[in-house]
Amino acid sequence: MVLWSKEQDKLSEMSTGAIEMKKDSVAPAYHHSNGSVHPVILSESGPDVQPGAGEYELKEVTAFTDGAEHDPERPEMVVIDCRPNAKGQREEDALLENASQSNESDDTSTDQSPVPPAPLKETSFSIGLQVLFPFLLAGFGTVAAGMVLDMVQHWQVFQEVTEVFILVPALLGLKGNLEMTLASRLSTAVSSYRSVKKTHNCCVLPQVQATVVGFLASIAAVIFGWIPEGEFKLNHAVLLCASSVATAFIASLLLGLIMIGVIIASRKVGINPDNVATPIAASLGDLITLALLAGISTGLYKELGYNDYVNPLVCVFFVALTPIWVLIARKIPSTKEVLYSGWEPVIIAMAISSVGGLILDKTVSNPNFAGMAVFTPVINGVAGNLVAVQASRISTYLHMNGLAIGEPDPASQKCITPCSTFFGSGVNSRSARVLFLLVAPGHLVFLYTINSMQGGHTTLTSIFIAFYLAAALLQVMILLYLADWMVQWMWGRGMDPDNFSIPYLTALGDLLGTGFLALCFHILWLIGDRDTDVGD
Repeated sequence: MVLWSKEQDKLSEMSTGAIEMKKDSVAPAYHHSNGSVHPVILSESGPDVQPGAGEYELKEVTAFTDGAEHDPERPEMVVIDCRPNAKGQREEDALLENASQSNESDDTSTDQSPVPPAPLKETSFSIGLQVLFPFLLAGFGTVAAGMVLDMVQHWQVFQEVTEVFILVPALLGLKGNLEMTLASRLSTAVSSYRSVKKTHNCCVLPQVQATVVGFLASIAAVIFGWIPEGEFKLNHAVLLCASSVATAFIASLLLGLIMIGVIIASRKVGINPDNVATPIAASLGDLITLALLAGISTGLYKELGYNDYVNPLVCVFFVALTPIWVLIARKIPSTKEVLYSGWEPVIIAMAISSVGGLILDKTVSNPNFAGMAVFTPVINGVAGNLVAVQASRISTYLHMNGLAIGEPDPASQKCITPCSTFFGSGVNSRSARVLFLLVAPGHLVFLYTINSMQGGHTTLTSIFIAFYLAAALLQVMILLYLADWMVQWMWGRGMDPDNFSIPYLTALGDLLGTGFLALCFHILWLIGDRDTDVGD
């Protein structure tokens, strides 16, 4: 509230006691027509003056010039309008509160959490428009990865050490376990206007997880390869360990740095990072990881006959770096908690993906089903991209609604059904419909691209395309429903979906995609739609 009177210049000469008397002389309040209340302060010329009734004139002015003409013999009280602000707090109260805080400390740059912005109202068209380009970019990345896998499956290391195929889904799944999780976490942070000045620190934790998961994936590959054959080769086991750890570490570092740049840049240009970050992570992740795995495993395989110490030395080097990354991650508050609690999803997801890798190994090793290799990264990559976008969007939606983790979303149903996931009226159902409708057109474009480049060992007949699209649609439908249920379930139980949901969903996508694709090839072989000479 602002006090303006004729005697204002004399206020500085008044004693402290006079000021206290003025505070005590607060008269009735003036009620404005808009509901705001204006307290009336009696303006006095001195502490001994006690004016009688009728000696004050109450005015509401919008400019100081309104009070230019008045009776010089009569004191005047002017009340400047003090309407409540958006939070129901009067502006003068807020100023007094801020003043009292500033008096307590000379530091005027105290950190105060900004109010998160309201979620943008996105239409189906805007969601599809933002997702389309990253989706196609990611899809062409998976096509490139499929072409690489189709080519390297004939290399000597893949022929002699077939367990390398088991590593493929597990290591490609790291983009979901680590990079997509990192992208989802950073997207939520940036969308909520949290600090992104130290986002490079987020790359530390994925390095620890990548090294450990790469090591465990190699052990799983050794076990899955040893059980059916009943033969254990130590040099092959060391080769798998060195190749897996080195590939996981280098790929995670490169993709983590790229993700930070993509998310910050997308926010600056006004694009929802949830729609962009995870598909780009997937597009680059598949290609980079598979190229590194093929190159590193081939180089280390050649060293087996000349320098036996190279493979163990590579293993020891990358494993020895793990304690250093752990010490760095413990000093970062944002990663310290996940360092101790974030292992369960990535390890379980690695095990699930390894089962898919076992299916891939046993299917591709059969010459009749060699054509499956080129399509495996595509069907798994597309599904992983779409479900990661949906999971990231739902998680960001819950965060931005102001709900505490562990507090169920009142807008969601207690029992989530496929109908509520795809036919609901909420923004998450709208995005699920948009993402599902992208599956068939996207796969047709990717299949045409593979056919144009004469990749693979399978002719694209109408029967094959029908079976392939049926498998892809069923896979994505299951994953989108699981994403809706899983994110809500984790949120209600105090688990941050950004850290837990995407690894499970992408691993399940790898298992479902590889299993459905292998089933399609077996069915096509049984009904007579068979050819394996294309691309040889």
